[in-house]
Amino acid sequence: MRRNLAARIGVWSAHHRKTAIVGWLLFVVLATVVGGSAGMVEMSDSEMGTGDSARAQKILDDVGLDRPAGELVLVSADMAGGWRTAAREVTAAIEGTGEVQRVEPPLASQDGRQALIRFEVKGDSKTAGDRVQPVLDAVAEVDRTHQNIEVHQFGQASADKWLGDLLADDFKRAEFTAVPLALGILLVAFGAVVAALLPVGLALTACLAAFGLLSLASHQLHLFQTTYSVMFLMGLAVGVDYCLFYLRRERDERAAGHDAETALRIAAATSGRAVLISGVTVMVAMAGMFLSGLMLFEGFALATILVVFIAMLGSVTVLPALLAWLGDRVDAGRLPFLNRRAKKAGRSGALAGAVLGPVLARPKLFAAVGAVVLLALAAPAVGMKTEQLGMEKQFGSDAALSIAHQRITTAFPGGPEPARVVVSADDITAGPVRAALAAFAQVTVDRERDVAEIEVPLAGDGSDDRSKAALAELRDKTVPAAFDGTGAEAYVAGELAESVDFNDQLKRGIVPVFVFITAVTFLLMLFCFRSYVIAATSILLNLLSVAAAYGVMVAVFQHGWGASLLGTEAVGAIQSWLPLFVLVVLFGLSMDYHVFVVSRIREAWDRGADTPSAISEGVRATAGAVTGAAAIMVAVFAVFGTLSMQDMKQMGVGLAVAVLLDATIVRMVLLPSVMALLGERNWHTPRALRRLPRLEHGEPTDQPSVATGSPRHAAR
Repeated sequence: MRRNLAARIGVWSAHHRKTAIVGWLLFVVLATVVGGSAGMVEMSDSEMGTGDSARAQKILDDVGLDRPAGELVLVSADMAGGWRTAAREVTAAIEGTGEVQRVEPPLASQDGRQALIRFEVKGDSKTAGDRVQPVLDAVAEVDRTHQNIEVHQFGQASADKWLGDLLADDFKRAEFTAVPLALGILLVAFGAVVAALLPVGLALTACLAAFGLLSLASHQLHLFQTTYSVMFLMGLAVGVDYCLFYLRRERDERAAGHDAETALRIAAATSGRAVLISGVTVMVAMAGMFLSGLMLFEGFALATILVVFIAMLGSVTVLPALLAWLGDRVDAGRLPFLNRRAKKAGRSGALAGAVLGPVLARPKLFAAVGAVVLLALAAPAVGMKTEQLGMEKQFGSDAALSIAHQRITTAFPGGPEPARVVVSADDITAGPVRAALAAFAQVTVDRERDVAEIEVPLAGDGSDDRSKAALAELRDKTVPAAFDGTGAEAYVAGELAESVDFNDQLKRGIVPVFVFITAVTFLLMLFCFRSYVIAATSILLNLLSVAAAYGVMVAVFQHGWGASLLGTEAVGAIQSWLPLFVLVVLFGLSMDYHVFVVSRIREAWDRGADTPSAISEGVRATAGAVTGAAAIMVAVFAVFGTLSMQDMKQMGVGLAVAVLLDATIVRMVLLPSVMALLGERNWHTPRALRRLPRLEHGEPTDQPSVATGSPRHAAR
């Protein structure tokens, strides 16, 4: 009897169920407790960025120079000078809170109808958002007492406060919505409470363990604040899918007449193997983010690799032990109505067969139609524009913070976030350095630390072409000319500079990431399926799915086609970090379905079926599991599409659409039609791979069953 690794693990777990179950629980508890005690370390501003802007922030971090959180209050009136009384009241109110310092006199706009009040929040700028609420309340009170006056506040502290509250509410809602959705879909799929709870329970425990280990790892690789939410998104989707594939195969084998032990053994050898291949492929794809050159993506990579590995480990170890322990009790808690629905869902193979009939009869036509549909969806991606979305685009034009930002930038261009030049020298008071600094208007010198900061207002609204041109002029000409020969280091930072540097690094990083994930995924598929044709087909189909997802994202969020139906608006661009992130995630996740379906097709072909029969059997046998898994992923990702932040909307919609297309057009139309056209060429094994150990796809039985002919093991 030949058993692959997954089969050996599954059989061991089934025979040592107590050890496997208790060991898993101890691992989860230990990882959670230790990680919770260690706490998470977030990345600093300099670690978040790259280029000159990150170097500037690193200088400030190294010398321990913390700029107090700056705040702006705009007072607007219908007539020139009408703001004076309200401005005096605002100034007195914010000073009365005791939380502010360096309150400047109101600065009038050119038309005299607006005034800008600048001040700083006392204390550490990183925690200013925790102390700004009294100031916000004081400003709001003045606004309420003046009917003909508009008062708007914007700044680092108020933005941190607003954003922190928003993120906490959004992600809490997302996490508490995604789990019931997944559970509901599993109840419909299985019609039994216990069977539905198993995948959700294992996925949640895998996420808990991953959270703990990630907290420990964050002491070496610092993380972005939303990394846990990204990990939960991936862990829930992947963990439920892996368990669903495994559990569905075990139930199918029981329904086919096998006893419990044999059914579990077959599920371990087939679906368990597919889970291992898929998990390794996803982890390798995620590892590509380490080549991006950005710590943000390195944190995402570490988080997703951890949670996928733990979810994969739980699926092939503790799940067989639980199934062996539960036996027929896995169907406990049957719900009559849902049980009937589950039986109908179980007949989805019949629906798949109805679709496959025409596809396999006319593969050229359906391959062309499927490709045309995906290419049409991908077409808008040709004009994709990426940028670091500003406040107004990120939260919508009607958000209070966006309105304040827009009003201030219109009345006082460059006011909210001027460019900042950070200068470091051995002696900041030396003659040449002092002379260079004297050429600038707004200079703050710290003689003790030998560091100076220069504020340079930028033309435009802070993110448009005028602002970018002004930034380029400052970086390429003004600053180099001023500090050339002084011996000082001078780097330009600020919000726009950080965005430009981040985008430039992404453009450089996406090429090595793409080359890495395509090359390594090709090699993994080649080794696992021993067919360069299947490996190449996998890459091409994945790229079509990714391109279609890009096209939909651009159509909805850049051009606004159908944006109102999703409760959003056109913002004219895609968040800069999303194309790379979506590429890597989709390239990994689409392998879930691909490996699962192709493994089942390969099983049938190994048993002697011709290629069309093997395709039909494999797709029909996996239709129910793929449909359920896709429904869960689409539901989980779609929840993130309902969040307030534009980048979360774009990520959720992009991933949900891609998974939906992947599970329908790609797996039901393109994959079978392309494999049917290729025929026996699908299974060509390169001469070099014939010497490697064979990775079994079929059932681990002494006498292999035969579908329509003799086994082909000897022939290869």
